[in-house]
Amino acid sequence: MTRRSLGYLLLTAGAWLLAAPLLSRLMAQEQPPTRRDLKVQASDFRFSPERLEVTQNDLVRVTVTSGDVAYSFTIDEYRVSKRVPAGESIAFEFRADRSGTFAFYSNMTSDPRHQKMRGQLVVRQK
Repeated sequence: MTRRSLGYLLLTAGAWLLAAPLLSRLMAQEQPPTRRDLKVQASDFRFSPERLEVTQNDLVRVTVTSGDVAYSFTIDEYRVSKRVPAGESIAFEFRADRSGTFAFYSNMTSDPRHQKMRGQLVVRQK
């Protein structure tokens, strides 16, 4: 092997060694987020289920269905506040970018029973 080809080989190997950590980070970042589809029923002034669980960085799609009267579905920390018309469904998406336990509730004022509608969104740390 000539000195020139040995130098080229060392240069190429060195470039790959330097680029490998960057390439692995880029490949990890390119992975699509996990999609979570959650369904919530609002009926008789209760949410069912009352507890939703996802993992941090999940792309969460929530479908809320009213079984009787109009409700709302609000999660303050994620700036979500959606009105659900009587007997209909709404769907929305958000990225669960923070871990923790977050309350969701109905903020309607048409009936005092809305104030008792509570649930929890649990976002587990990845």
